[in-house]
Amino acid sequence: MLLSLAVAWQAWAYPAPPPVAPKGDTLPVVEVYDGDTIAVTLNGQKEKIRLIGVDTPETKDPRKPVQCFGREASEWTKHTLENHTVRIETDPSQGERDKYGRMLAFVWRDDGLFVNQALIEEGYAHEYTYASVPYKYQEAFQKAEHDADVGERGLWSPSSCSGDTKKAA
Repeated sequence: MLLSLAVAWQAWAYPAPPPVAPKGDTLPVVEVYDGDTIAVTLNGQKEKIRLIGVDTPETKDPRKPVQCFGREASEWTKHTLENHTVRIETDPSQGERDKYGRMLAFVWRDDGLFVNQALIEEGYAHEYTYASVPYKYQEAFQKAEHDADVGERGLWSPSSCSGDTKKAA
């Protein structure tokens, strides 16, 4: 118990430094499919990217109705990334691609905005851990979700979904 309190105090007293965009080439965003899936031009090819650590409400799944706050999340991503370039960062713990063949990556807008984290902070997405496998920015994303929930931002607002995005829009 005492050790847990010491670890919690250390995390509070000495928070992790904020994530910094990786160095490297910027890639043009050519399409936004929904809140958590985009396409960029990489090596002359259109590459579909699924953002690591986030899950926005569904808008494109033909098996499901559009979920609560899905349109807003998709619009936020479109507005945030349209006419921008991005840097991508992969995470070896998550593998290179998902079961649909999409590249898995963290996405940083050309001005340094960490898109994955911003989606959660602003209340457009839930933090998402695939198959219980920890990923690089997991703790920061979990804190961002907690703060969005407590602050009733976006999908956490009582006037939208109150956090229940499984219901239809």
